[in-house]
Amino acid sequence: MESITVQFSGWIWGAPLLFLLLGGGIYFLIYSRFLPFKHFMHAVNVLRGKYDDPNDPGQINHYEALSTALAATVGMGNISGVAVAITIGGPGAIFWMWVCAFVGMATKFFTCTLAILYRGKDSSGEIQGGPMYFITEGLGKNWKPLAIMFSIFGLIGCLPIFQANQLTQAIQDILLIPNGIEGSQINAGFLSFKDTDLYIGMVILVFVSMVIFGGIKRIGKVAGKMVPVMVVIYFISVIGILAINITEVPHYLGLIFSNAFTADNYNAVADNFSGDPIFGGLLGGLIILGAKRAAFSNEAGIGTAPMAHGAAKTHEPVREGLVAMLGPFIDTIIVCTLTALAILITGVWQTTESNGVTLTANAFETALPGFGHYLLMLCILIFSITSLFSYSYYGTKCMGYLIGADKQHYYNFFYVFTIIFGAISSLTTIISVIDSAFALMAIPTMIGALLLSPKVREASKEYFGNTANWK
Repeated sequence: MESITVQFSGWIWGAPLLFLLLGGGIYFLIYSRFLPFKHFMHAVNVLRGKYDDPNDPGQINHYEALSTALAATVGMGNISGVAVAITIGGPGAIFWMWVCAFVGMATKFFTCTLAILYRGKDSSGEIQGGPMYFITEGLGKNWKPLAIMFSIFGLIGCLPIFQANQLTQAIQDILLIPNGIEGSQINAGFLSFKDTDLYIGMVILVFVSMVIFGGIKRIGKVAGKMVPVMVVIYFISVIGILAINITEVPHYLGLIFSNAFTADNYNAVADNFSGDPIFGGLLGGLIILGAKRAAFSNEAGIGTAPMAHGAAKTHEPVREGLVAMLGPFIDTIIVCTLTALAILITGVWQTTESNGVTLTANAFETALPGFGHYLLMLCILIFSITSLFSYSYYGTKCMGYLIGADKQHYYNFFYVFTIIFGAISSLTTIISVIDSAFALMAIPTMIGALLLSPKVREASKEYFGNTANWK
């Protein structure tokens, strides 16, 4: 099973998808004439609630919408995903994550503006947003197969298996194994795991179930409280590590840029990349690696964030697009960069065989002996749990679109059950499954956004043309 999923993931993330995501983001940047970036501070003011109106249509305010989206993106992708990128691609992978995040800001602006501009109604008559709705409402019923495609693969891409896997690995490597709790090995078909993995998965299942069955309003409120806390704690922790090793920071920042074009540390075998001659052989593999990890980190172009932002209380689509634009900046440019520098300057990426969250834990423990890995464990708990909350909401929206809003809650039962699968499966299998689903979600999302981009540009001109909207 693992070899099949890895091969399919490598195939689907080929040059065509890379051009669609990265090329589409560059198109959005140029087509908008960098307009959303010119109003970055206005986006911050919208987020602060300066323009909130409780009577606007929607379910949650701008801040809660971004918090819900960030609860999914500022998660294990920032701690574990970055570690995976460096393990396989070296420092240069981070540069391509930056590039994808920068163009991803434009992509988020377009897709999330469309989420408000073309909100639809589910079978119960409630206003909803997301790629499936802006495709059918904006392009017409003839394009419904694309909306269905997004929703079907969204059911897989929004599963909690990666978060459960990495949270389980963190608890094992940081808390249990160092204290002599090894667990017994269990072999069940293609799965081989420890009984303690199963027990951890069951605890996660119970805790997540207590929140997600409360719906988007509860998720938004919980995320709104937890996201700022987790970002601040993590930010302060990594800044402390960088301060201790401040003399090394310039060297590794330079290495990120130089390695980005030489691919010196890129491991094509570990990435299952054959060296096809796109962008010059192995460099193409490094770019694809950066694009995959950026997509997993900030989800720009994948289509999940428009579902959260589509629930925002607003009558101005452009405002929500601007708020959404802040997501990749916070997530990848800030948080992922901090993680990357912590891993690089401590040297653990070259001195250990660890991967994923364990590599990041090693970096924290190296820089902050005795308590660093416990500090990271606290951050991991908040990161992963809030991610688990938001992804359940996305999955139910996809289910509701496919079979009706009155039946969408059934997805949560399937959702929490797969937490067990994630806890006991290998990291390689989990990443390949999620990467493949994200790729198949991105295709309809980007096609719809590109075709409807003139509508976003028109709405932007109208919005910014009236200074009363934003002064």
